[in-house]
This record gives sequence, C-alpha cells and structure tokens, in this order.
Amino acid sequence: MATAPKLVYAHITSDPDVRGGIPCIDGTRLAVVDIALLHTRGYQPEEMQNYYMRPLTLAQVHSALAYYFDHSEEIDSYFEEARQIADRVEAARTAFLNKRPGA
Repeated sequence: MATAPKLVYAHITSDPDVRGGIPCIDGTRLAVVDIALLHTRGYQPEEMQNYYMRPLTLAQVHSALAYYFDHSEEIDSYFEEARQIADRVEAARTAFLNKRPGA
C-alpha cells in the first residue's frame, strides 16, 4: 500500500508518520477532527485555544476550522469511522458480558 505524500495547508499538515496521516495542526499531534468536534459541540475559537494541554494560537484554530469547512466530507468520514468503531466495541462488550456466568 502506497503512503500518501506529506501535505501542507496553512498551519495544517498531513504526514503519514503522524497520527496515520490525518490532517493535524502543524507541529502538534492535534488533529483537525479534534477541533471540528469542538466546533460541532458549540465551542468558540477562543475557547478551543486552551481546551487541550498545549495552547494554540487563534490562527491555528481558525486554520483548522477553515480546513474542516473546505474538506468537510473528509473530516466527517473520520467522525463516521469513529462512530462505527464505537458501535463495534459496544457490540463486542455486550456480547462478552452476556457470555459471563450469571449474566
């Protein structure tokens, strides 16, 4: 399987060696999808700046949001993939618990 080339987009990079190549804020492991999730939960950019352990600049936050708006289908596919994984984990958990003696 060929790896995707490194992509640079104003404060955003996509490097196959960092978080599997998903778009991240340059110089961090914080993914655009992480910022997009905060956006969907109603956080304002100023709130997003200090949400994570490493403070971000407003330029980084706005760039991540711009990337999200420009590539919403791509980022939304990460949300969907995460939902599917969570569903599989929950199904496996339920099946395991139902097999326990006395369950």
